Amino acid sequence: MRKLLLGLAAVLTGFAALAAAEGEPAGEFDYYVLALSWSPNWCAQEGDAKGADQCDARHDHGWTLHGLWPQYHRGWPSYCRTAEAPPSRAMSREMADIMGSAGLAWHQWKKHGTCSGLSARDYYGAMRAAYAAVTRPAVFRKLDKPVTLPASVVEDAFLKENPSLSRDSLTITCRDGAIQEARICLSKTLAPVPCGRDAIKDCTLKDARFAPVR
Repeated sequence: MRKLLLGLAAVLTGFAALAAAEGEPAGEFDYYVLALSWSPNWCAQEGDAKGADQCDARHDHGWTLHGLWPQYHRGWPSYCRTAEAPPSRAMSREMADIMGSAGLAWHQWKKHGTCSGLSARDYYGAMRAAYAAVTRPAVFRKLDKPVTLPASVVEDAFLKENPSLSRDSLTITCRDGAIQEARICLSKTLAPVPCGRDAIKDCTLKDARFAPVR
């Protein structure tokens, strides 16, 4: 029995290491996940309580860039070993227009950008290029009050506006009953690719909350 438990523990430890490996060499990954967050929902769930400037109505944020994450076909690296210098404060501030805050840009570099094999400037450039290449459906900006909708409606809207995407390269996530993110899988050259099974976790809610742009 003891041998069985030890064996099970070793297997579980192996799976955990595979899922989220820290301190891996930079540049060794299979594809990216581009994560777009619906800012009004994030603000309602978390940002307002933090007093986040991102949530001020003067910014008019809709789909903001959460990050561009190097991914393995199974699992993902983070906080990788890199010889590249971190971004300057000015570089991070310049990302706030699409990310909501300089702090988020810095965190994304530290956790994910270090794994890209790119310099900080080139990683920020890749994030901006990937964000610009995706057409965010304008229909969601036209809402004037909170609604509930199937998560599949959000997926369908992205597919309609982005013919190069397919259902296996896009997933919509939910958090606490609300639409959270649209996640798109991209090659190292930022072309759509099928997501690995770790990244495909479609929200199945038919009544997900969706807040309007402020």
